[in-house]
Amino acid sequence: MCLKIIAFGFVMDENSYLSESWSKLDCFIVSTGLLDTFLSGVDIPFLKVLRLLRILRPLRFLSHSSSMKTLIEALMASIPAIGNVGVVIMIIFLMFAILSMNLYAGKFQYCSIESSQITNKEQCLAARGTWYNYIQHLDNVPQAMLMLFCLANGEDWNDL
Repeated sequence: MCLKIIAFGFVMDENSYLSESWSKLDCFIVSTGLLDTFLSGVDIPFLKVLRLLRILRPLRFLSHSSSMKTLIEALMASIPAIGNVGVVIMIIFLMFAILSMNLYAGKFQYCSIESSQITNKEQCLAARGTWYNYIQHLDNVPQAMLMLFCLANGEDWNDL
């Protein structure tokens, strides 16, 4: 960082050190690392955040590889398009969550007493049991969307 600042200048020149975004990231990582090193004996809660920023150190190596820079810049440029696809998927999930609520609301419940004769809440309460919802149910929109998401990505779908 120091050699680049001496060679190119810090801010004012056209090709200065801070004119490139990768150099800004490098400056931020090095500065927080130096600040953390100088204040290592002091116990201030804010310094824990500086210590957490150590995980950004491998990003400094990205500034040396032009192919990795190109890849990261292309990934960052595609984020708005990915966001648009995410919005469409959320709308579709919302539609199916509302449909599944209309079809299956109140169906994923059970009694604490295990008996084949107990089939509804009144029978369960008459037998002095407690009527529970399963962990995954379709009684409200957020829970229905979560259940549909689990089914769509295959995570714990067999438990559902």
